[in-house]
Amino acid sequence: MEYFKKMRGTTQSPPRVGAGEIFWSWLGAMLGIAAVGLLHVCVLDVTGLPLMLGSFGATAVLVYGAPLSPLAQPRNVVGGHVLSALVGVSAQMAAGQFPWLAGALAVATAIALMHLTKTLHPPGGATALMAVLGGDAVHDLGYAYALLPVGLGAAILVLIALAVNNIPKNRSYPEFWL
Repeated sequence: MEYFKKMRGTTQSPPRVGAGEIFWSWLGAMLGIAAVGLLHVCVLDVTGLPLMLGSFGATAVLVYGAPLSPLAQPRNVVGGHVLSALVGVSAQMAAGQFPWLAGALAVATAIALMHLTKTLHPPGGATALMAVLGGDAVHDLGYAYALLPVGLGAAILVLIALAVNNIPKNRSYPEFWL
């Protein structure tokens, strides 16, 4: 019975954030995703390399919408994405003939490695899974996937977060680097 009691939750829902917080979150996400998208269209699309990843949308939620979260700090964003990408590529190489197994192995191992390295970043799980399910365009990149698009895209999102999150007096980013 205690097991099921834990599922009720222990606290109330947090209060809604103010209009200013919503604006700065919106602006950061707009500029961050636009910068990654523009680089993709203007530079990488002609080479066939992808830069826009679904997991970057989740990163935007963290770095612009919850910049104080430990999961949104630069070490976590860049380290979590890059390590997860490396794990995902390895899982694809090891078990890609069974995508369900390779995907599970990629996500589970990425979580464990992010915990071990103190780089836990939830979108990293999606980045690892994309290395398995991303198709030939991603598979052909091999381990380079960890640098381009993953490392570069994560770095761009962090750079925009540094610029935007420090404009208002009541916001700052990052909380820590290492």
